[in-house]
Amino acid sequence: MIARSPARLLADTSGATIVEFAMVAPVLLMTMMGLFDLGHNMYTSQMLHGAIQKAARDSTIEGAASSTAHLDGIVTNAVKVIAPGSTLTFSRKAYSNFTSVSRPENYDDVNANNTCDAGEAFEDANKNGTWDSDTGSAGFGSARDAVLYTVTVTYPRTFPLAAFIPGQSKTMTMTAINVLRNQPYGMSKGGGAAGAGNCT
Repeated sequence: MIARSPARLLADTSGATIVEFAMVAPVLLMTMMGLFDLGHNMYTSQMLHGAIQKAARDSTIEGAASSTAHLDGIVTNAVKVIAPGSTLTFSRKAYSNFTSVSRPENYDDVNANNTCDAGEAFEDANKNGTWDSDTGSAGFGSARDAVLYTVTVTYPRTFPLAAFIPGQSKTMTMTAINVLRNQPYGMSKGGGAAGAGNCT
């Protein structure tokens, strides 16, 4: 074996490529996993939004309340095709019109503290006898009601980013919302003027 001088050893670059690759590979793999995870989450989100739009449209017809499990099952099946370990929660709230969605009942804020205090008058839009921070009532509502349909999906991440990136969760949670008005299949159950009352 021929001894090599220190100057020749310092000038020798053979094998440098593998060392450079070993330094770059972890960053490259993390970037690729992050992009794949992002792509999977975006695709799942699109599938969820598409499924709830169809289910929401199907919910606007008369008698849809009797097929709640079927409508929610369609959304569940669509999401579980790409996120098999997912869990879904469903919520429906009915409002008299679109402008009432997720809004509180009006009240006279006499002391200007942004709270419906005891004795302050309020408009009882949903006629339940108490002031509500959300005027919606659970369920499909009735004819011409605007229904807020919310689906929340939680599923384990496809790629193990949580093991490598601090602060990342092992699960992904997303929510899709759709608001549609029921078809005019009959008179609204909540018809008539809103009531009035005093805050307690």
